[in-house]
Amino acid sequence: MADTTPPSGGADTRTPTQKAAEPTEKFILADSGDETIRPFSFRASDEDLADLKRRIAATRWPERELVDDASQGVQLDTIQKLAAYWQNEHDWRKVEAQINSFPNFITNIDGVEIHFIHVKSKHPNALPVIVTHGWPGSIIEQLKIIEPLTDPTAHGGTEADAFDVVIPSLPGYGFSGAPTDLGWGPERIARAWTVLMKRLGYVSFVAQGGDWGAMVTDVMGTQAPPELLGIHLNWPFTVPPDIDAAIQSGKPMPSDLSADEQRAWEQLDFFYKHGVAYAQEMSNRPQTLYGTGDSPVGLAAWLLDHDALSYALIARVFDGQREGLTRDDILDNITLYWLTNTAISSGRIYWENKFAFFAPKHVAIPVAFSAFPDEVCQAPRTWVEKAYPRLIHYNRPEKGGHFPAWEQPQLFSEEVRASFRALR
Repeated sequence: MADTTPPSGGADTRTPTQKAAEPTEKFILADSGDETIRPFSFRASDEDLADLKRRIAATRWPERELVDDASQGVQLDTIQKLAAYWQNEHDWRKVEAQINSFPNFITNIDGVEIHFIHVKSKHPNALPVIVTHGWPGSIIEQLKIIEPLTDPTAHGGTEADAFDVVIPSLPGYGFSGAPTDLGWGPERIARAWTVLMKRLGYVSFVAQGGDWGAMVTDVMGTQAPPELLGIHLNWPFTVPPDIDAAIQSGKPMPSDLSADEQRAWEQLDFFYKHGVAYAQEMSNRPQTLYGTGDSPVGLAAWLLDHDALSYALIARVFDGQREGLTRDDILDNITLYWLTNTAISSGRIYWENKFAFFAPKHVAIPVAFSAFPDEVCQAPRTWVEKAYPRLIHYNRPEKGGHFPAWEQPQLFSEEVRASFRALR
């Protein structure tokens, strides 16, 4: 996830800090008159699953990369190990059953069919939270945190830590419909999420997000609907404008930065130089990526190549190491993209987005922040305090990267509990 070009698709030489932090909204959510919330379940056809296996087997492989690292992209050895496991061992029916074991629903908001999981806690006075995924993720990122948040007494918490959990699929992702009109950027999605929570009967709630989910959640914070008590983020919309501009212009690192700020500078510098290509393509030409919708292996490689530390973890997993994610975790998510044919539609949010990806947005409501060590940039507390004047929680967990709910669900759940205790 990274800000690169304007939604018109034309070249943009501005730095993120030169873009408007809060662009004028052109869209007001339409009232379709249909507020029905309908039960939802999904079962892939046997034919679609057989076709998936056939396409994997028919992959035409290129030659090996010419380097001994990942500097040329997803390595042939890694993707071939993934393909072999996908074809011969991965069981979609297992995760399909897990998804369907939770209460799933569909409702129409502003002309788009929005899918969401909604699990209520057995404990009274549970705090409602809407948790939003990003790209290249899905609701599968959050399945592991549902029970720790809704049933905290069985997962190291107390009854007072209980949440009602709402996990929507972003428009164009997973089981949600793909928008058929323009304008579905983060600000429109943020308003839709408030409509969703109110439609579910919640008069107050909190919100959490990472990656695009963090963008949507941060924008909810700027919109500040009266029902929204506070937000929790794990993506850094905290970079001071002068720091961001200096990094992008190639200036040397200032000598007065703290050790944490120096590390964040180095992480951002690396990301701008080596990690932003996927976002540039989707920001400019998302429709061009037909190969990701036609080739399972092409889709897998595209989704794997997000950030260096996440890719390194995934490569280790397919080398047989056990940590954070499993091979099935990774392929569950990729298979969801494949079966729902959302490779192209999921990328359009990059084209629609008008916000800078590291810039503060002047959120005035309470904010909690968890700076996981293997995120694209581990935001220093000094930057977070400046970006969020009503900071109610800041922590640097010992483990976790870009997908913390997926990689470290217990640590992540503890962070969410701690973040919102002051707002109950």
